[in-house]
Amino acid sequence: MAGASGYFSDEQFREACAELQQPALAGADWQLLVEASGITIYRLLDQSTGLYEYKVFGVLEGCSPALLADVYMDLDYRKTWDQHVKELYIKECDGQMVAYWEVKYPFPLSNRDYVYTRQRRDLDVDGRKIYVILAQSVSVPQFPEKSGVIRVKQYKQSLAIESNSKKGSREWSSQLFERHGESLSELPQENLRRTLGSTSTSGCAPTDARPSLHTF
Repeated sequence: MAGASGYFSDEQFREACAELQQPALAGADWQLLVEASGITIYRLLDQSTGLYEYKVFGVLEGCSPALLADVYMDLDYRKTWDQHVKELYIKECDGQMVAYWEVKYPFPLSNRDYVYTRQRRDLDVDGRKIYVILAQSVSVPQFPEKSGVIRVKQYKQSLAIESNSKKGSREWSSQLFERHGESLSELPQENLRRTLGSTSTSGCAPTDARPSLHTF
């Protein structure tokens, strides 16, 4: 049952918090893709749909969990540093705030677009402050598909962030993408991590607005 404050259920938020403490990798054929520089990335192919799900675990030094969560939620700010954004905005649709995101792909590939809802909760779990952001594709008539743009209809994301007991953040993220031929460029949060990797002394503001080619 959905929680009273939004589209997502209380159980979904609890599951995200649990993964931050103990990654759920058992019972499935998760493939280890990357383990370097404090970042670990796993990938799982759903044979029935051809969709890949990614799980990312890591630490971002020099950035507090609250500020990192704010950056994730700030779509206007993303447009200032993410060169792959063509359109990104929020619109109210039948009482629900829905985000539209069109991502630029290089020729001859078609652009992708996402229509999704999202929700953030700041939780206290056994004395631990955990920031959880959930997102999931939705279908609403206010955002019809565009000619020449591929609509990603099964996108979802779960993100949990907490302090690493120093001056940084420890995070877990799980994302599902539209087809198993995609590369790691399909991981938005990894783009954010790489962009924020070089931080200014004033906090988490990225010093380089050009995202890595490995991410979008």
